[in-house]
Amino acid sequence: MSHVFIAPHPDDVALSCGGLIASLRELGQNVTILTVFSGSGSRSPLTTYQREALGFGSKALWPNTEAFNRSSIRADFPPEAGPSGAPPWAAEPDRLDATQEDADAAAKRFWQRSSWYRRASIRNRPLAGQVLIDDVSTQGAILTDEVMEAAAAGELMARRRVEDERYAYFAEAAVVFLDLPDAVFRGYEGDDELLGTPRPDDEAPAARIRSEIARLEPQTVYVPLGVGNHVDHQLCREVGVALVGEPRSWVMPGPEWAGNVVFYEDFPYAWWSGFDRLEQLPTGALDGLGPDILLTPEYADIGDQLERKIRGIALYQSQMDRLFGGEREMAAAVRAHGAITAELGGLRGAAERYWRTLRA
Repeated sequence: MSHVFIAPHPDDVALSCGGLIASLRELGQNVTILTVFSGSGSRSPLTTYQREALGFGSKALWPNTEAFNRSSIRADFPPEAGPSGAPPWAAEPDRLDATQEDADAAAKRFWQRSSWYRRASIRNRPLAGQVLIDDVSTQGAILTDEVMEAAAAGELMARRRVEDERYAYFAEAAVVFLDLPDAVFRGYEGDDELLGTPRPDDEAPAARIRSEIARLEPQTVYVPLGVGNHVDHQLCREVGVALVGEPRSWVMPGPEWAGNVVFYEDFPYAWWSGFDRLEQLPTGALDGLGPDILLTPEYADIGDQLERKIRGIALYQSQMDRLFGGEREMAAAVRAHGAITAELGGLRGAAERYWRTLRA
């Protein structure tokens, strides 16, 4: 079976569903994490509120200024330029041409059984009208140079994305980034707006998410319940509600989403608010499901996966202090919430609770 977990931000799925994911992978089932709001949408400097809302508080990052740019530090001895005017460590054009010929010959030998071959430019230039691979978006747990460099330079969303990729590698799951801008980059200012009602012009990215789900062809889709009322979580919940309301397509045929869409409880919001029943959600939060759709609770016993869940959450170092005050406090909160949830379901040890949609 294949499972898709919709994460509003990097870390949300690890926090809320890390135990179930570990259990599914132990059973050999496929897991994909679809992280929706993983982009900044802007390279302009962050405001104080944006820094705090993203989880970096007022901590100082290593300043990215000319004073710390090694290219502005003069050499002890001026380097002598080569015949082409390039510094001595740069290859001359004739050397590059010779290397390019060797690369082409190697490519031809490798693809000799085909009627065509791939040609790579060692100068990192596009050939024959084709785009560079560096310019093509990718997916999966790949720590690309571009992402790593951006994270090292202090780009906060890039750092969180790197943490998400490391978690996916740890959890043996695939990860897909939609890179839509976080709410704090879409004009939401202050907690009243961030935890309030989404603006009328800020629509849920239903088409984008629906397209990825159709491509991945999962048997089950897990969507945040929106506990805590963060606008990005609400918008992802709306996508889940819309999926359940879709009529079944008889081309191929399409899936019946009622029964295959499952809502998960957002941790640590559920822990902070003492969430234990659906009535605690804002009025009308689930009205779009329709009168013929029921939500029934299911409990995932994660007693044997609890410590693995904790280790996975700890990979999100950027969020530890803001959310919990440290790793030890995080581990205590995860264990306590797991025990309370297990007790609600009549289980021992630790559990996560999910709400499965069913058609009456």
